[in-house]
Amino acid sequence: MDSPLFKAWATECKLVRGPGIITFPDSVDVTFGEAVNASGKAGDGKVVSLGDGGQATLYFDMPISDGPGPDFAVFENSFNDFFLELAFVEVSSDSITFVRFGAVSLTSVDTQVGTFGLLDATSLFNLAGKYRGGYGTPFDLSELQDQPGLDVNHIVCVKVIDVIGTLIDSLASHDSRGVIINDPWPTPFESGGFDLDAVGVIQNEAHLSDGEWTLRDMVIYPNPFKSFLWINIPGSFENIVMVYNIQGQLILYNKLITPEIHLDLESLNQGLYYIVIVDEKGKRYSRIIQKI
Repeated sequence: MDSPLFKAWATECKLVRGPGIITFPDSVDVTFGEAVNASGKAGDGKVVSLGDGGQATLYFDMPISDGPGPDFAVFENSFNDFFLELAFVEVSSDSITFVRFGAVSLTSVDTQVGTFGLLDATSLFNLAGKYRGGYGTPFDLSELQDQPGLDVNHIVCVKVIDVIGTLIDSLASHDSRGVIINDPWPTPFESGGFDLDAVGVIQNEAHLSDGEWTLRDMVIYPNPFKSFLWINIPGSFENIVMVYNIQGQLILYNKLITPEIHLDLESLNQGLYYIVIVDEKGKRYSRIIQKI
């Protein structure tokens, strides 16, 4: 978590919790932690528990992109190398279409891994939570480069989905081969399931510079904003400016023919939006903005 490789951390988390024990009809959702605990740097002692099959969607100020080696890492809070609670990881370029990394579990399914059972990390692939707290599980976007509807150089959100570790086939989570994933279960606690600490970014759009300017040159202010937004790209012309809501619907389209543009966004509801700039070569750059 302290590696200089990490350029940024998730800044927003949308949470859908799962129950403490999915097989109990009256089981209530887990309650430990809050969505905001998954934002910011790992290792602050604050996590949010997902429960059986619960999920968290993480957003970033600047989209993740594909570079050499791993591009981001998901952090859980395991206290050792063997008590491992697992999760699937999916990514999206538009916050609508998600693509899952091809997870594989070679853990035996002959016997249920118990509530405090142990796993061998060397038998787990593309599953978040395979390393102890402070050591994130890395993911390489190049593995998904040919997936329809996904731009690996423009990942706007990461979804973390708790693995339901039961061997009951109708309820179990399965890996990319259709094999049941066996992990500690049941976990009938308020902190049951995957405990999400953070998502750290190793590669993002800031290092892309195919046009005459780079993303580092773009200034968007104020952010968060109340009514109006200014965009300044020094020395750049003929860019297209678009604003999308979090569901991926186009809200505003404008052409930037001067280095600076003033957007009137007073009519928007409070919440998160994406602002997307397309340069003269068709390169897309985007950031999250917030209306307050």
